[in-house]
Amino acid sequence: MKIRINGEQQQVESCTLHDLLEHLGHGANSVATAVNQEFVPIGKRSKFELSDDDAVDIIAPMSGG
Repeated sequence: MKIRINGEQQQVESCTLHDLLEHLGHGANSVATAVNQEFVPIGKRSKFELSDDDAVDIIAPMSGG
């Protein structure tokens, strides 16, 4: 399916948000996620089904000052 990840269109085979994060190498607790501008908490990612044309935002904390 085709989805946008942080603004870039990509072809993925992951069906759930959890699977997508694992495929991309993100630890479950290391990022915040939103799909179509709606926050998705960690506990709901494994059952959150992705669909064609979804917009997924993955936000990692930044360090520094």
